[in-house]
Amino acid sequence: MPQSPDTQFGTAPAPQLPDVQVPGISSYAPAQPEGPLATQDLGEITLSAQLTEAAAEIPRGLVWRVFGQEAQEDGKLPLVASSQGGTSIFHLKPGSYLVHAAYGRAGATKRITVTRDAKRESLVLDAGGMKLDAVLSGGVRIPPNELRFSIFDNNPDANGDRALIIPDVSAGAVVRLNAGTYHVVSTYGSVNAVIRADIRVEGGQLTEATVEHKAAQLTMKLVREAGGEAIADTSWSVLTEGGDLVQENVGAFASMVLAEGDYTVIAKNRDRIYTRDFTVVAGRNQDVEVLAAEGVPATVTGSSGDE
Repeated sequence: MPQSPDTQFGTAPAPQLPDVQVPGISSYAPAQPEGPLATQDLGEITLSAQLTEAAAEIPRGLVWRVFGQEAQEDGKLPLVASSQGGTSIFHLKPGSYLVHAAYGRAGATKRITVTRDAKRESLVLDAGGMKLDAVLSGGVRIPPNELRFSIFDNNPDANGDRALIIPDVSAGAVVRLNAGTYHVVSTYGSVNAVIRADIRVEGGQLTEATVEHKAAQLTMKLVREAGGEAIADTSWSVLTEGGDLVQENVGAFASMVLAEGDYTVIAKNRDRIYTRDFTVVAGRNQDVEVLAAEGVPATVTGSSGDE
């Protein structure tokens, strides 16, 4: 799988976008019902949307919201009409409105004018899709429940922070976004196996990106002899080579995903403390045994005596 040395992602566009659930948007004033109006007092307008100028009309998955132009006392524009689906027809009082079309996390806004004559308006979203996945070294798949992606704005603010657009994106899910470049963070497990990359979404295309995590699954246990039973009620601390704490746990076993590198594990049982240095090799899952005995070469240092 070819990869960039900086991003470790590969991208492959495809022309079709599968359907995904459209999230709700609540930053508007609720629609206010009005009294019945005579049909001749309303104008008809048909609204449609396209991913790009040359694309066909989007047949479903759109959320339409029509706003009045004068803000209310709370500063919000009044929502006067809404619809879900594809191309939609609205009957509105003649006048000017702001129309917003949402397609997943993609959207566009346009000012329209309604008259008593039937009209048609189209919005070009300039949007595409992003589908994310991850593997271990050698192309080994990572269980989807161990993976999470977060999508951020690519442009950091004055403090260097990026606005979070979508958190907790599942592997294989398709996210609809406006065309542009996004900063993607992939997390394997819950400790320090994190990969970052900038991914570009093209209008009308599905961009598939796969990250290669350099990490492994580790299971630690305190034993009286190599291959022995794990000793219960053990407190665990895992430190980086530089001494920074990366994870704490309690139990007979401590299982976690760690990025490749050198670590020290500290096991505390009753009033005794034992340590061991170990190395995480990318893609190589392993058990790390800490021996609860004195004098084991290169593995344990601790207080004298057996458990």
